[in-house]
Amino acid sequence: MDDLNRIKVVLVEKKRTSKWLSEQLGKSTATVSKWCQNTVQPDLQTLDKISRLLDVNIKDLLVDNKTSSNTN
Repeated sequence: MDDLNRIKVVLVEKKRTSKWLSEQLGKSTATVSKWCQNTVQPDLQTLDKISRLLDVNIKDLLVDNKTSSNTN
C-alpha cells in the first residue's frame, strides 16, 4: 500500500508526538499510530483538525500522487 498521508513527517517537523496529537483530538494513541503508519486514513474533517493543530495547510498532510511513479 502506498503512503497517502504525511502526518508522521509533519509531526516530526513540528516537534510534536503522536501521543500529543491523540490527546488534542480525543483519539486513541492506537488510532493515531495507524494514521502515522498509513494503515488507516483519517477522514477529511479530522485531517482539517490536524492541519489546524499543526498550523499547516491540509495539503501538507497529503502525499502528492502526481510525483509518484506508479505505472501500470
